[in-house]
Amino acid sequence: MRAMLLDAPGRPLRAAEVPRPEPGPGQVLVTVRACGVCRTDLHVADGDLPNPKLPLILGHEIVGRVAAVGPGVERVREGDRVGVPWLGWTCGECGYCRSGRENLCERARFTGYQLDGGYAECAVADARYVFPIPAGYSDLEAAPLLCAGLIGYRSLAAAGDGVRLGLYGFGAAAHIVAQVARHQGRRVFAFTRPGDTEAQQFARTVGAEWAGGSDAAAPEQLDAAIIFAPVGSLVPVALRAVARGGTVVCAGIHMSEIPAFPYDILWGERVVRSVANLTRRDGEAFLRLAPTVPVRTTVERFPLAQANEALGRLREGRLRGAAVLATAAT
Repeated sequence: MRAMLLDAPGRPLRAAEVPRPEPGPGQVLVTVRACGVCRTDLHVADGDLPNPKLPLILGHEIVGRVAAVGPGVERVREGDRVGVPWLGWTCGECGYCRSGRENLCERARFTGYQLDGGYAECAVADARYVFPIPAGYSDLEAAPLLCAGLIGYRSLAAAGDGVRLGLYGFGAAAHIVAQVARHQGRRVFAFTRPGDTEAQQFARTVGAEWAGGSDAAAPEQLDAAIIFAPVGSLVPVALRAVARGGTVVCAGIHMSEIPAFPYDILWGERVVRSVANLTRRDGEAFLRLAPTVPVRTTVERFPLAQANEALGRLREGRLRGAAVLATAAT
């Protein structure tokens, strides 16, 4: 099968023909129709996340059809349309797994990091960690729901019930979260790269009532803020923007160093917290919710062979919505 391989962090992906994988016990083989390009893919490719499997097939926003099932698989059948997310395997035995916090499992393995992902024509996945894709979404439209949507949804829950919500970094995740937040009756304030008026206009089209640069003051105090940009210096900025009792959620798996900040911007029972990975419960809940909002994803299609271009566009901030890789047949 065709695949785009990462041989070492810092190198461009390499087009290759590799053996088609076979599903083992508890696994399914998925014929990939679309795979979203996520910022976490960049962090793996650039070496921000340590010790990836090498050579590696990136990609963890996979949408496709089940082509074969391994021994012991009952919940998924051949022909089902499914999505494969970032969390690819957990032990099921540790205290985190037994208490419904499988996202924190210390033995967890992740799609497109320790497990080969979806920048290829086929992928193998643990049948426990695939989700049915709701009708009404094309394969390309559904792909960003599998991480931008799921992690954004978990981040929104972590932000609490406050009405005035700030979103720092307005890319794939934020453009989905903004729609869900508006559906919940929240007010959305979008913060983009300074001077990026195109991104600010895009934010307004998906529900933001105000949009400006991250160097601009919020027009009023916020109840909560979610930081999607991997920029540690935004943490004190967001803390200054939230009211007493407010929450700042760091939604990325990687962030640059957070600078020192004075205690008085944390005082007043403000909270800074991170969000790690996702649970199956998150996936099931969000994929039920998305069609009722309805969430509409803005995607830019790239052929599989142009994965390096898609990553480059994401790195440079030259995308509106999400980049999605497609097989030739999609």
